[in-house]
Amino acid sequence: MLTFKNFNIADWFSFYRVVAAPFLVLLLWLDERQLFAWFLLISYITDAVDGYLARRLKITSPRGSQLDSFGDQITLIVGLIGLFYFESDFIKSNLVLIIIAFTPYVVQMIMAYLKYGKATAFHTYLAKLSAIMQSVFILWALFFSPEYALFYIMIGIGLLETFEEIMLILMYDNWASDVKGIYWAFKDKRRLKKEDKKRNTL
Repeated sequence: MLTFKNFNIADWFSFYRVVAAPFLVLLLWLDERQLFAWFLLISYITDAVDGYLARRLKITSPRGSQLDSFGDQITLIVGLIGLFYFESDFIKSNLVLIIIAFTPYVVQMIMAYLKYGKATAFHTYLAKLSAIMQSVFILWALFFSPEYALFYIMIGIGLLETFEEIMLILMYDNWASDVKGIYWAFKDKRRLKKEDKKRNTL
């Protein structure tokens, strides 16, 4: 995934988020809240750009999907660390709800690594909506202050997206990228071929 051979332009935008993560951690260590927020915003923008370029230029690939997902995950983690560092009082007062919301995500990650040996890259519509809400809430909190309405919406959509990811892991025996959602999974030829092979062996 991190071999640079044949990286296309969308891959480089995804890779930027991976490279930017240590720099964001450095800004945290230096207590540079505004700079951290602005560079985190740039990372979120690259997330939108790489997907658009991949679809527009028709350069989507399993490697690109995996790199995109890895960049998303590491950016989310750094963003949450920044939120905890700069808004520790808010985190502490909502810690129980955060743990409840985060636990299914951990379960989903464990399931993916046990089944596929790597994280999922389904890139469902719900996952994209959840990523948008996460970025909006975190950036709003960093630039201004935490907004509870955004926080609850983010938690709700995040839980729905995580449960959908768990269902998709159960539905796909082999790792697959770019599945729009459960509805589309039922019609996905990659999954149907696997089911046909199972029927033929019975």
